[in-house]
Amino acid sequence: MEIELLYVPDCPNRSVVRDLVELALARTQLSAVVQEREVHSSKEAERLGMRGSPTILIDGWDPFARGAGPAAMSCRLYRSDAGLSGAPTVSQLIEALRG
Repeated sequence: MEIELLYVPDCPNRSVVRDLVELALARTQLSAVVQEREVHSSKEAERLGMRGSPTILIDGWDPFARGAGPAAMSCRLYRSDAGLSGAPTVSQLIEALRG
């Protein structure tokens, strides 16, 4: 499994999401190569499928995308039962990893 974290420079949620991904991997006992990629332009965001920063791609797929939304260089919000946040919950990540 390959996980890619796409983010803009100075993204305040980059390290939080990285830690949550690592925690979800540990809880599921799944192994993955986790890579981070800093995105510098709207064109690059569109090419990579980034829908806000940070975007989590699992084997090239964004499990948190809702529909075919546009690429974005802005902060991304993730929806959970508790409302909106700059990061998905560990439970949401575990569900996405188990796909």
